[in-house]
Amino acid sequence: MAAAKDAFNQKHFLAKVGAGRQILEFHKNQHVFEQGDVADTVFYLQKGKVKLTVLSEHGKEAVVAILEPGQFFGEGCMNGHKLRISTTTAMEDCVITAITKEAMLAALHDKPEFSEMFMAYLLTRNSRIEEDLIDQLFNSSERRLARMLLLLANFGKPGSPQPISPNISNTGRDDRHHPIPRQPFHEQVSQAWSHRLQWTHRGPPFAVECSLA
Repeated sequence: MAAAKDAFNQKHFLAKVGAGRQILEFHKNQHVFEQGDVADTVFYLQKGKVKLTVLSEHGKEAVVAILEPGQFFGEGCMNGHKLRISTTTAMEDCVITAITKEAMLAALHDKPEFSEMFMAYLLTRNSRIEEDLIDQLFNSSERRLARMLLLLANFGKPGSPQPISPNISNTGRDDRHHPIPRQPFHEQVSQAWSHRLQWTHRGPPFAVECSLA
């Protein structure tokens, strides 16, 4: 009975203020941290969405990840990174747990259940990175786009599909800069994945409602 009472609850641990832990709120477009900031804290996203962007030395910015509730970020400080290598920005109102490096190391050492959860998260993320790399190396732009839409729409996860409103023009330009009509966006993606997807269009704006055939 006492063992059950004392069982470690990861969600409770991450949702409460404690030694080395604080709960922070960020509004849309607020930075959690910026590239080049001192890295000494791990973050856990309780509510909302955040994006990770990297700025090159030539001024080009790229979105490298979009994170949802239940994901960690900023854990590079655990691996010896003294400065942030990316910028994290809230895409909507967010509730985030900030855990100091010291508190994170102590939790991983003293709480096996938490250590197991964190390890599972890192392994899952590593698999996702490998899939992204393979996708980038071997798949066409249409297939990469279709996969990205499936990921953004939470395909394969519980819950309703998430609406996506891509800003894509339906016209192009020929060599003489005359407009060339293009296929509607959903038809382009549907054709690219027609052998694997069942596509439902409800737009625009449209919700990505698709399933593997």
